[in-house]
This record gives sequence, C-alpha cells and structure tokens, in this order.
Amino acid sequence: MPRVTAALALVLVLGAACTTGGTNGPSASTARVAGGIDTGLIAFAGDQGIGVVDPSNGKIVIVAPLPGGGAFRAAGPVWASSPDTSYPVLYFTIHDDRPAERRETAGVVPYDWLFRVDPFTGTIEPVAASFDSQSEGPIGLAGNSRYLALTVGCCATYEVDALDLTQTAGALKVLSKPPAQAAFFTQGVAPGKSALVAVRAFGTGAWYWLNAEAGVLNPFPITLGPDDGPIAISPDGAQVAVAQPDHGAVIRPINVEVPLASPSGEASAAASATPTPKASPAAPRRVNSKLPHPDALAWSPDGKQVLLAVNGELQLYNASSPDGTAPVNRFTNSANVQGVSWSGRIAGKTFGMVKAGAGPQAMVDALLGATKLPAEIDNAAARSLTKVYLWQFDSTRVSPISSITDASAATLAKYPPLRAGVVFHHWAALDTWELLGGCYRYRVVITGSTAPVASTFGLGANELCSTPKTSTSPTAKPT
Repeated sequence: MPRVTAALALVLVLGAACTTGGTNGPSASTARVAGGIDTGLIAFAGDQGIGVVDPSNGKIVIVAPLPGGGAFRAAGPVWASSPDTSYPVLYFTIHDDRPAERRETAGVVPYDWLFRVDPFTGTIEPVAASFDSQSEGPIGLAGNSRYLALTVGCCATYEVDALDLTQTAGALKVLSKPPAQAAFFTQGVAPGKSALVAVRAFGTGAWYWLNAEAGVLNPFPITLGPDDGPIAISPDGAQVAVAQPDHGAVIRPINVEVPLASPSGEASAAASATPTPKASPAAPRRVNSKLPHPDALAWSPDGKQVLLAVNGELQLYNASSPDGTAPVNRFTNSANVQGVSWSGRIAGKTFGMVKAGAGPQAMVDALLGATKLPAEIDNAAARSLTKVYLWQFDSTRVSPISSITDASAATLAKYPPLRAGVVFHHWAALDTWELLGGCYRYRVVITGSTAPVASTFGLGANELCSTPKTSTSPTAKPT
C-alpha cells in the first residue's frame, strides 16, 4: 500500500546510496555542465506514482502522483521526445483498476490512458484513452526520439501500437493486430531515431524487429529465448541488457546498424516466419545472477552502467563488472519500484527545475463524469433502448460537428459517428485509443429512450482550443 513515507524513504536511501556507493557512481561534479544534466535523470514508477531521481545526489520529485490502494496500474515510464520541447519528456500509461460498475452496483468504466509529463513544467497531458474491460492495461512501453510503442489487449489478441513523436497530435498507429496479423509483446526499441521495435511473438516466443515505419518484420540480430525480456539497448546501439526469467540480467553485444535481411513479410506471416539471427562474437556477461527476473532495465547515458528494477528497488551495476559484483548503488525497495528509464544528457536544464505535477486522477474522473448516462435513462428499461452517437473534431478551428444536437439520418450520413455504446451506468468509446488528447474534442448525442441530449468534452479540457483563454481544468463538466 502506498504511504507518504515511501517517497521520503526513497529520498533518504538514494541520498545515502549515492554518497557511499564508491567512485563508480555518478558524481555531483560531473552532473551539470553549462546548464545541462550530463548524467541524465532516472525516472521510475512506484507506489507514490511517477518519480524523477537525480543520480548525482539521490534527490527525488514525484512528477505524477497516483492514488493509493492499487487504484491505477501503471506501465513505464519512458523518456522519449516530444514535438513541443527540445528536451526529453516522460510517457507512462495507467489502467483504471478500481472496481468496475455492474448492473446493480456503482463503479468505474475501466479505461487505459497514455499520458505525457513534462517534468520541467509540471504539466501532464493525456495523449489518448481507450476503453478496456478485458486486460489490466498496456505493457511493454518503449520509446526513443522517433516512436513510442506498446502492447495492448489480452490472450491471443495482443496488439502493437505506436505513437509518432514528431507529430503534435494524432492517433496511435496500429503495427500489428490479430487476427489479421500476429500477436506480439513489445520488449524494447532501438535507440535514437530508429523505427525498429523489438517484439516477441505470442505463442512461438520468436523475436523480431518490427519496423514502425514500413510495417514489416525483420530478423532480430541475436538469439533470445521465449521467456527473455524486456530488453534495454545502450545509447550507442552496441550492447543490449536482457532480463532473464531468473538469474538477473545478461549483457550481450548487438549491432542495430547492421544491414537487415529482406523483410519476412507482413506481420500476418510472423507466426510461421523463422528469424535468422547473426552470431555474436563475444560471450554474454551476467549481471548478478543471484537476482530474480528484473521488471525493467535502463542504461546510463555513457553506456557504462546498467540500472535494474528488481525486487521492488533500483540496483545500479557497472556493465563491465564480473558476475557477483555488488551493485554500485542500491535504491530503496520501500517504493515498490516496477519500471525505470534513464534519460540522456538534458541540455539547458538542472534538477532544480523539476516540478511536481498534479497527477492524472482528475482527468480520469472527469471522463467518467462526461460519459455518465443522464439520470432519467439510467435504468434497465431505458438502457436497452438508449443509443449513443460520438463524433471527433479539431477544436482549433470552427467545426459544424461542435453544434450537432440530433442523430437524424441526414446528420449520420453527413457526419459518420465513431463507435460508442452503453456499458451500464455510463457509455464508452469502443474502439482502441478512440479518444485523443490535445485539441481534439468530442460531441456526443444520447437518444433512443429520451429526447436527444447533446454535450461536448475533451480528455484534458472541455473548452475549445479556438476559444480565447482556453481553460485547462480537467474537472470541467461537459457542455
């Protein structure tokens, strides 16, 4: 259970670890040069939420607090680029894990959310939201300066989606979706501006590069097992740290720049394709084989150290040390750390500029408020007759969709709606990542069992972006 003391404990232990961890850890004297953070910043997901750690002194700021009691299940965070900043920002996902509503009981409609956090302004923005009543949320979040990739779904229907980080707004791109294509787990991504996402096939366990731009599969350059992963590739693309099913992690050489073989075909052929990896000339180096399976891994900006999220804590190792060598630093296990990411050098910033954010819960709850059925039709007899019509529009300019008040045949023919339907006491957008943030707004008309009821809402704010002095309050009611 999250406690206020967990964050404080993390500060104290990090500070102690960084002052007693020896000469191999980051030092304050090298952390900042000419207004930049040379050692980068460590981001983690723990009981308190999404936090940022200064590796030079162990200081911490929770930039996106999450509620306690297991209300949200988080994935990530990942440092990646943003079209609106010159420095990396954080991306993470949550799944609303609070008790779901039922016919006779109140509760939530479970959504997955993808958020972007600027740790230097304290701003948190919803990128997209997706109704998800089957899984426990996205997994395998990975990103670089070009793409963010993740897996959603469950069972044999795992879908790989990617977000183009060079675009200011837009839908996530589906890279592979059963039954037309194979089911994959995202395991990592090549560094820099690469479009190569490391994926492991559901069922066979075979590894591939999935090209986010071309939408094709290529052989993975090294042989990995069906239970290996996730992975983290060093900033220079020369080494890969692989989480093993047990015995900690292993470091192996890799070359993400080698010419790839001809694509093995569309993702639909992945289940039957056989990867042809290249042999690695150097032997693997184990990282503390006494450890269990790491939940996440990250490299230092200089590629000399590897950080593991394992046993609920962060453990930092020199990549060149022999197996059995003690970690350079051990960060606390009292925050129940599950994810970790380490940024590259951040120019023009200092850790003192990092700001605590308000967290995502207000936006999550605002969507529940915007999608609640009108009281007069929230009953068994009326729900079976209720129809929900949903439209998306860009609110940076005037749109006729913003004034729709009915669902007549003429309106539906002129403006085809998105998929939406009644759940129990709410309605939901039914397609994956159907709701987008930014300046996208949504017009909804509820009818069938009542006179048409129309409203407008957005994930981060309800006011239109074309309205002067746009409010960014996430608690505004739909208009």
